[in-house]
Amino acid sequence: MKLTILGSSGSLSGPTNPASGYLVAVDNSPALLMDIGPGVLGKLQEIQDPCDAHVVFSHLHADHCLDFPSLMVWRRFHPFAPARDRKLCFGPLNTLPHLGRLSADRPGEVDDMSDTFAFSPWRVGEEHLVDRLSIAPFRALHPVEAYSLRITEHTSGKTIAYSGDTGWTEQLVECARGADVFLCEATWCGGDGDFPPDMHLTGAQAGRAARLAGVKKLILVHIPPWGDVEATLAAARAEFDGPVELGAQGLVVEV
Repeated sequence: MKLTILGSSGSLSGPTNPASGYLVAVDNSPALLMDIGPGVLGKLQEIQDPCDAHVVFSHLHADHCLDFPSLMVWRRFHPFAPARDRKLCFGPLNTLPHLGRLSADRPGEVDDMSDTFAFSPWRVGEEHLVDRLSIAPFRALHPVEAYSLRITEHTSGKTIAYSGDTGWTEQLVECARGADVFLCEATWCGGDGDFPPDMHLTGAQAGRAARLAGVKKLILVHIPPWGDVEATLAAARAEFDGPVELGAQGLVVEV
Protein backbone atom coordinates (compact mmCIF):
# COMPACT_ATOMS: atom_id res chain seq x y z
CA MET A 1 0.00 0.00 0.00
CA LYS A 2 1.01 3.58 -0.56
CA LEU A 3 -0.45 6.37 1.57
CA THR A 4 -0.42 9.94 0.22
CA ILE A 5 -1.54 12.85 2.36
CA LEU A 6 -3.48 15.22 0.10
CA GLY A 7 -4.45 17.48 2.99
CA SER A 8 -4.25 17.31 6.76
CA SER A 9 -5.15 20.73 8.13
CA GLY A 10 -7.46 20.67 11.13
CA SER A 11 -10.98 22.13 11.05
CA LEU A 12 -10.32 24.23 7.93
CA SER A 13 -7.82 24.43 5.10
CA GLY A 14 -4.55 26.30 5.61
CA PRO A 15 -2.64 28.52 3.16
CA THR A 16 -0.60 25.58 1.82
CA ASN A 17 -2.43 22.59 3.28
CA PRO A 18 -5.96 21.50 2.31
CA ALA A 19 -8.30 20.08 4.91
CA SER A 20 -8.57 16.32 5.45
CA GLY A 21 -7.91 13.95 2.54
CA TYR A 22 -5.86 10.74 2.51
CA LEU A 23 -5.28 8.52 -0.52
CA VAL A 24 -4.51 4.82 -0.14
CA ALA A 25 -3.25 3.20 -3.35
CA VAL A 26 -2.70 -0.47 -4.13
CA ASP A 27 -1.44 -2.02 -7.36
CA ASN A 28 -3.97 -2.94 -10.04
CA SER A 29 -6.98 -1.56 -8.14
CA PRO A 30 -8.73 1.79 -7.80
CA ALA A 31 -7.41 3.91 -4.96
CA LEU A 32 -9.27 4.60 -1.72
CA LEU A 33 -9.87 8.23 -0.76
CA MET A 34 -10.52 8.79 2.95
CA ASP A 35 -12.34 12.10 3.34
CA ILE A 36 -12.34 14.91 0.80
CA GLY A 37 -12.24 18.28 2.53
CA PRO A 38 -11.77 21.72 0.95
CA GLY A 39 -8.79 21.77 -1.43
CA VAL A 40 -8.33 18.00 -1.57
CA LEU A 41 -9.75 17.51 -5.07
CA GLY A 42 -7.14 19.85 -6.55
CA LYS A 43 -4.30 17.87 -4.97
CA LEU A 44 -5.87 14.60 -6.11
CA GLN A 45 -5.77 15.86 -9.71
CA GLU A 46 -1.99 16.23 -9.43
CA ILE A 47 -1.60 12.53 -8.64
CA GLN A 48 -4.24 10.57 -10.54
CA ASP A 49 -7.57 10.56 -12.33
CA PRO A 50 -10.10 11.68 -9.69
CA CYS A 51 -12.63 9.23 -11.14
CA ASP A 52 -10.43 6.25 -10.26
CA ALA A 53 -11.01 6.20 -6.50
CA HIS A 54 -13.56 4.86 -4.07
CA VAL A 55 -14.54 7.39 -1.38
CA VAL A 56 -15.11 6.84 2.33
CA PHE A 57 -16.06 9.39 4.98
CA SER A 58 -15.05 9.31 8.63
CA HIS A 59 -17.80 11.86 9.29
CA LEU A 60 -19.60 14.71 7.59
CA HIS A 61 -18.22 17.91 9.08
CA ALA A 62 -17.40 20.41 6.34
CA ASP A 63 -13.62 20.07 6.59
CA HIS A 64 -13.95 16.38 5.71
CA CYS A 65 -16.49 16.41 2.87
CA LEU A 66 -16.93 19.76 1.10
CA ASP A 67 -15.02 18.85 -2.08
CA PHE A 68 -17.34 15.90 -2.74
CA PRO A 69 -19.92 17.90 -4.77
CA SER A 70 -17.06 19.09 -6.99
CA LEU A 71 -15.90 15.50 -7.43
CA MET A 72 -19.44 14.68 -8.59
CA VAL A 73 -19.18 17.42 -11.24
CA TRP A 74 -15.85 16.00 -12.44
CA ARG A 75 -17.22 12.46 -12.60
CA ARG A 76 -20.40 13.42 -14.44
CA PHE A 77 -19.48 16.34 -16.67
CA HIS A 78 -15.77 16.27 -17.50
CA PRO A 79 -15.74 16.89 -21.28
CA PHE A 80 -13.36 14.07 -22.20
CA ALA A 81 -12.66 12.02 -19.04
CA PRO A 82 -15.90 11.49 -17.08
CA ALA A 83 -16.37 8.45 -14.87
CA ARG A 84 -16.73 5.23 -16.83
CA ASP A 85 -18.22 3.22 -13.98
CA ARG A 86 -19.63 3.54 -10.49
CA LYS A 87 -17.32 3.54 -7.51
CA LEU A 88 -18.06 2.59 -3.91
CA CYS A 89 -18.83 5.11 -1.18
CA PHE A 90 -19.11 4.44 2.56
CA GLY A 91 -19.98 6.85 5.34
CA PRO A 92 -22.40 7.75 8.14
CA LEU A 93 -26.06 6.87 7.75
CA ASN A 94 -27.14 10.34 6.56
CA THR A 95 -24.39 10.70 3.93
CA LEU A 96 -26.79 10.63 0.96
CA PRO A 97 -29.18 13.40 2.10
CA HIS A 98 -26.39 15.49 3.62
CA LEU A 99 -24.18 15.53 0.53
CA GLY A 100 -27.12 15.39 -1.85
CA ARG A 101 -28.36 18.74 -0.57
CA LEU A 102 -24.95 20.27 -1.23
CA SER A 103 -24.99 19.29 -4.90
CA ALA A 104 -28.72 19.73 -5.64
CA ASP A 105 -29.88 22.40 -8.06
CA ARG A 106 -32.69 23.83 -5.93
CA PRO A 107 -33.38 24.31 -2.20
CA GLY A 108 -35.01 21.32 -0.59
CA GLU A 109 -33.89 18.89 -3.27
CA VAL A 110 -31.45 16.01 -2.75
CA ASP A 111 -29.17 15.09 -5.64
CA ASP A 112 -29.23 11.33 -6.29
CA MET A 113 -25.63 10.15 -6.59
CA SER A 114 -26.52 6.54 -7.41
CA ASP A 115 -25.61 7.10 -11.07
CA THR A 116 -21.95 7.39 -10.15
CA PHE A 117 -21.49 5.97 -6.59
CA ALA A 118 -22.87 2.89 -4.83
CA PHE A 119 -23.33 3.89 -1.18
CA SER A 120 -23.43 1.78 1.98
CA PRO A 121 -23.51 3.11 5.57
CA TRP A 122 -20.96 2.15 8.17
CA ARG A 123 -22.04 -0.42 10.74
CA VAL A 124 -19.76 -1.01 13.73
CA GLY A 125 -18.52 -4.58 13.70
CA GLU A 126 -19.13 -4.99 9.96
CA GLU A 127 -16.04 -5.13 7.76
CA HIS A 128 -16.34 -3.89 4.19
CA LEU A 129 -14.37 -5.28 1.24
CA VAL A 130 -13.10 -2.78 -1.33
CA ASP A 131 -11.10 -4.63 -3.97
CA ARG A 132 -7.86 -5.67 -2.20
CA LEU A 133 -8.66 -3.75 0.98
CA SER A 134 -10.80 -4.42 4.03
CA ILE A 135 -12.18 -1.47 6.00
CA ALA A 136 -13.46 -1.80 9.55
CA PRO A 137 -15.23 1.17 11.21
CA PHE A 138 -14.92 1.91 14.93
CA ARG A 139 -17.16 4.41 16.68
CA ALA A 140 -15.41 7.73 17.33
CA LEU A 141 -16.28 10.27 20.03
CA HIS A 142 -17.38 13.45 18.26
CA PRO A 143 -20.48 15.72 18.24
CA VAL A 144 -21.78 14.02 15.06
CA GLU A 145 -21.86 10.41 13.91
CA ALA A 146 -18.19 9.68 13.35
CA TYR A 147 -15.86 6.75 12.86
CA SER A 148 -12.23 5.77 13.08
CA LEU A 149 -11.21 3.47 10.22
CA ARG A 150 -8.88 0.47 10.01
CA ILE A 151 -7.70 -0.42 6.49
CA THR A 152 -6.00 -3.76 5.82
CA GLU A 153 -4.43 -4.91 2.54
CA HIS A 154 -5.35 -8.55 1.92
CA THR A 155 -2.15 -9.96 0.43
CA SER A 156 0.38 -8.37 2.79
CA GLY A 157 -1.72 -7.94 5.94
CA LYS A 158 -0.37 -4.39 6.27
CA THR A 159 -2.66 -2.02 8.14
CA ILE A 160 -3.35 1.72 8.25
CA ALA A 161 -5.45 3.10 11.10
CA TYR A 162 -7.10 6.53 10.75
CA SER A 163 -8.57 8.22 13.80
CA GLY A 164 -10.87 10.60 11.94
CA ASP A 165 -11.99 13.24 14.42
CA THR A 166 -12.47 11.93 17.94
CA GLY A 167 -12.08 12.58 21.61
CA TRP A 168 -10.43 9.96 23.80
CA THR A 169 -12.09 6.55 23.59
CA GLU A 170 -10.88 2.99 24.04
CA GLN A 171 -12.33 2.26 20.60
CA LEU A 172 -9.53 4.36 19.11
CA VAL A 173 -6.94 2.08 20.70
CA GLU A 174 -8.75 -0.98 19.33
CA CYS A 175 -8.89 0.54 15.87
CA ALA A 176 -5.14 1.19 15.89
CA ARG A 177 -4.09 -2.11 17.50
CA GLY A 178 -0.77 -3.20 15.94
CA ALA A 179 -1.18 -0.90 12.91
CA ASP A 180 1.80 -0.33 10.64
CA VAL A 181 0.80 3.33 10.27
CA PHE A 182 -1.49 5.28 12.59
CA LEU A 183 -2.87 8.57 11.23
CA CYS A 184 -4.06 10.29 14.39
CA GLU A 185 -5.62 13.68 14.88
CA ALA A 186 -4.07 16.09 17.37
CA THR A 187 -6.28 19.15 17.04
CA TRP A 188 -5.67 20.34 20.60
CA CYS A 189 -1.91 20.37 19.88
CA GLY A 190 0.26 20.65 23.00
CA GLY A 191 -2.77 20.50 25.27
CA ASP A 192 -2.56 24.00 26.70
CA GLY A 193 -6.09 25.38 26.85
CA ASP A 194 -9.63 24.87 28.05
CA PHE A 195 -11.01 22.57 25.36
CA PRO A 196 -14.56 21.27 24.83
CA PRO A 197 -14.91 17.63 25.92
CA ASP A 198 -15.46 14.61 23.67
CA MET A 199 -14.37 16.28 20.45
CA HIS A 200 -10.63 16.10 19.67
CA LEU A 201 -7.27 14.87 20.96
CA THR A 202 -4.07 16.49 22.18
CA GLY A 203 -0.68 15.43 20.92
CA ALA A 204 -0.14 13.61 24.21
CA GLN A 205 -3.36 11.65 23.80
CA ALA A 206 -2.41 10.72 20.25
CA GLY A 207 0.93 9.44 21.54
CA ARG A 208 -0.77 7.55 24.37
CA ALA A 209 -3.16 5.85 21.94
CA ALA A 210 -0.20 4.87 19.74
CA ARG A 211 1.65 3.39 22.73
CA LEU A 212 -1.34 1.47 24.07
CA ALA A 213 -2.15 0.14 20.59
CA GLY A 214 1.44 -0.89 19.89
CA VAL A 215 1.57 0.79 16.48
CA LYS A 216 4.73 0.86 14.38
CA LYS A 217 4.55 4.51 13.27
CA LEU A 218 2.49 7.51 14.41
CA ILE A 219 1.66 10.32 11.98
CA LEU A 220 -0.01 13.38 13.49
CA VAL A 221 -2.71 15.07 11.43
CA HIS A 222 -5.61 17.54 11.75
CA ILE A 223 -3.51 20.28 13.35
CA PRO A 224 -5.15 23.66 12.61
CA PRO A 225 -3.22 26.41 10.80
CA TRP A 226 -2.69 28.28 14.09
CA GLY A 227 -1.48 25.17 15.94
CA ASP A 228 1.97 24.81 17.50
CA VAL A 229 3.39 21.88 15.52
CA GLU A 230 6.57 21.50 17.57
CA ALA A 231 4.67 21.45 20.86
CA THR A 232 2.31 18.83 19.40
CA LEU A 233 5.16 16.60 18.26
CA ALA A 234 6.92 16.94 21.63
CA ALA A 235 3.75 16.02 23.52
CA ALA A 236 3.24 12.91 21.38
CA ARG A 237 6.88 11.83 21.69
CA ALA A 238 6.70 12.12 25.46
CA GLU A 239 4.05 9.36 25.40
CA PHE A 240 5.22 7.18 22.49
CA ASP A 241 8.83 6.16 21.89
CA GLY A 242 8.29 4.89 18.34
CA PRO A 243 8.59 6.99 15.17
CA VAL A 244 6.44 10.13 15.24
CA GLU A 245 6.16 12.59 12.39
CA LEU A 246 3.95 15.36 11.10
CA GLY A 247 1.47 14.39 8.40
CA ALA A 248 2.41 17.22 6.08
CA GLN A 249 0.62 17.78 2.79
CA GLY A 250 2.31 15.71 0.09
CA LEU A 251 3.84 13.16 2.47
CA VAL A 252 4.04 9.71 0.85
CA VAL A 253 4.40 6.60 3.01
CA GLU A 254 5.03 3.11 1.67
CA VAL A 255 3.28 0.66 3.97
